[in-house]
Amino acid sequence: MATSLNNLAGLFQAQGKYAEAEPLYQRSLAIREKTLGPDHPDVAQSLNNLAALYQTQGKYAEAEPLYQRSLAIREKALGPEHPDVAQSLNNLAELFRAQGKYAEAEPLYQRSLAIDEKALGPAHPEVATSLNNLALLYQTQGKYAEAEPLYQRSLVIKEKALGPEHPDVATALENYAALLRETGRDIEAVEMENRAKAIRAKYE
Repeated sequence: MATSLNNLAGLFQAQGKYAEAEPLYQRSLAIREKTLGPDHPDVAQSLNNLAALYQTQGKYAEAEPLYQRSLAIREKALGPEHPDVAQSLNNLAELFRAQGKYAEAEPLYQRSLAIDEKALGPAHPEVATSLNNLALLYQTQGKYAEAEPLYQRSLVIKEKALGPEHPDVATALENYAALLRETGRDIEAVEMENRAKAIRAKYE
């Protein structure tokens, strides 16, 4: 029942029907807490989903304690070096970045990246996601020299792991192109943007 409620809530959330999604996520969370106990990893998943819904709506004060509780559950149940812990750290970092709390976000991104590299290997797509998010944080602060090599690594990983025409590769190209635009390298940016467009055209 909890899984069905969670999936239905996710469908509503994807459609922007947040008012319909919220009570379903809450019911799913309540069922899991009652049947599995408050410190079960599935409860952490429900907390993450509800927090993400709040974050999407800009309800940062409501989202943060849910992300924090999810992180604590996963660290206790799975250990501090588990990839799910990295996911929780990344979620919390994304929340802080959205609020302009860059100093608080950076160490969480870095720890998330370190866990993923150790647990999954340096060429795993999840590592590429962590690299991209940390790069975006640096880019937002105008730290282009720190951001660029992270975008480069993220792109290489995705091309090798997913194939050169995967939609995630298009996203990596677009992210890198945005940095090139900001640093006045328009010719390089156009090349990447065109590659991304060609990839996306194949999926239309």
